[in-house]
Amino acid sequence: MKKILLAAFALLASLAFTACNEQKQEQKATAEAPKTVTVMIYSEYIDPAMLEDFEKKTGYKVQLELYEAQEEMIGKLQAAGTSQYDVVIASDVVIQQMVHLGLIQPIDTNKIPNRKNIAEQFMGQPYDPTNTYTIPYLWGTTGILFRGDKVDPDSVSYSMLFDAKQTKGNFSLLEESRSMLSMALQALGFDANSTKQEEINKAVEYILQAKKDPHFLAFDGSVGGKDKVLSNMDWAAIVFNGEAAVAIDEDSTLQYVIPKEGSFMWVDAMTLSSKSPNPEGAYAFMNYILDGQIGAQLAKFVYYATPNKASLEVIDQDFKDNRVINPTESEIKRMVFLADPGDAAKLFDEAWTIVKTR
Repeated sequence: MKKILLAAFALLASLAFTACNEQKQEQKATAEAPKTVTVMIYSEYIDPAMLEDFEKKTGYKVQLELYEAQEEMIGKLQAAGTSQYDVVIASDVVIQQMVHLGLIQPIDTNKIPNRKNIAEQFMGQPYDPTNTYTIPYLWGTTGILFRGDKVDPDSVSYSMLFDAKQTKGNFSLLEESRSMLSMALQALGFDANSTKQEEINKAVEYILQAKKDPHFLAFDGSVGGKDKVLSNMDWAAIVFNGEAAVAIDEDSTLQYVIPKEGSFMWVDAMTLSSKSPNPEGAYAFMNYILDGQIGAQLAKFVYYATPNKASLEVIDQDFKDNRVINPTESEIKRMVFLADPGDAAKLFDEAWTIVKTR
């Protein structure tokens, strides 16, 4: 009987040792596994090689959550919860809305030493006057990408899309409510930041007029619009200048213009999700992006202008001279930054609902 008991105790001890050893190995593997930084970002908006480099330098893996429009991004944050994400890259025009909704939190800038590389003109902007919530990522413009005979880029009007008599083929409008409505306001001669109900109503009618044109195909994200122009499905599309630069690089017959009635410049910024599960990883990612060499690599990969003054010191002159990426003085003069509409945001929401449902 003693032999049986001893054997049983030995077996139990062996099983316990094995279980304990396996648990330790699991804990060790978990401890050694790179922690993930989840970044919500536009599609095609970062060089994949940078993700591998970031992991090698910091030990953090990056998981991307992609979106195509600001409305989609905010909807995902509200539906899934901000605890699912660490860094959220958002356009300036929605920053204050995200603050009011509690979707982002103040950034501890002491943990981002490369913040010193941000060019002065990107500090203290209306979307974040105290530089509390944002770290600029890239900046750019919104205009029209089209194919056809070469034209004076300062002479092109929105009427090429909104007047059925002037359209020369299929076209797409931009799937972003505030952007599209503001462009319609400018096309009509109004302030892009107007919050007057009657002017917004006229902008709605202007877009609905374009929708009635048999050449109108769809509202697309910037990448989708660019792809349709490249594939000859579209003759023209409203896109961001980065997508336009990529398209022109593939097909030099394409053109990108800022309409003579005006458009707007924008800044996409890195923000910290209000319930980020990995804020230290988020700060590491922000600091990495603000490195001079990395910022230059990012700008050249996605064809957007950089707000990083250290990056401008290493970017080649051809990139700096590209007017699609870096607008001319005359183009800059007819562009504005979109301001937070405050309580009037509901007017834009209601207007966009009408645009999409009629």
